[in-house]
Amino acid sequence: MKKLIIAAATLAALSTAASAQDVLRIGTEGAYAPWNFINDAGELAGFEIDLGNAICEHTGMSCQFVQSEWDPIIPNLVAGNYDVIMAGMSITEERLASINFTQDYFPPDPSKYIVITGTELDFDNLSGARIGVQSSTIQAGYVQENFAADNTVVEFATFDQSIADLAAGNVDVVLADGSSLEPVVANSGGALEFIGEDVLVGGGVGGGVRKEDTALLATLDEALDALKADGTVDALIAKWYDGAGPFYAE
Repeated sequence: MKKLIIAAATLAALSTAASAQDVLRIGTEGAYAPWNFINDAGELAGFEIDLGNAICEHTGMSCQFVQSEWDPIIPNLVAGNYDVIMAGMSITEERLASINFTQDYFPPDPSKYIVITGTELDFDNLSGARIGVQSSTIQAGYVQENFAADNTVVEFATFDQSIADLAAGNVDVVLADGSSLEPVVANSGGALEFIGEDVLVGGGVGGGVRKEDTALLATLDEALDALKADGTVDALIAKWYDGAGPFYAE
């Protein structure tokens, strides 16, 4: 009887482990439109929410979205709070030291500067400027490396906070992903404009997974292969980024 109980317990554990991956827990910020954000109905929406649901449909898993603030989003993944990060995260060598990435599902996105319309800045000799960036981003690293010596770098917890402080005059310029800044400028009524040249930092955007989750990584990459080939990824990019692309469909 004891052996039967042990066997039953073992089977139950195996069943639980198998069924756990029936649910894909996706960590996202919910504060970085159009990648991921909270819509007027109070629900998560955006490119990565749609793409996450498409991945789940393809793999037969159910999606469970978990919101996380940006700064601890990688530690929360490593701690097991979710299975994959989908949060507009660029693939970088620094991040690859602690997590793995899927193949990219958005090509490298040039970073752009925006200012209040009429502001003049010389990026070849920038001095005394207040530069706003979201903390723990590739833009924050770039600005710290290139401009911190002669300027003030102001880091914000969220992208929206950086834009609000720019509009309020608390910073002189903001550097962020062009894909997120373009609708901000377009909807500013002429109050904001781009300035300077694009900055190319980081690789494409992909999903972050724990180093040990090699089987999940292979599953996600297979799904992305299929969703690129059938045009789903390009269609979602076009939907959320004003007709951009196509980038992936053959």
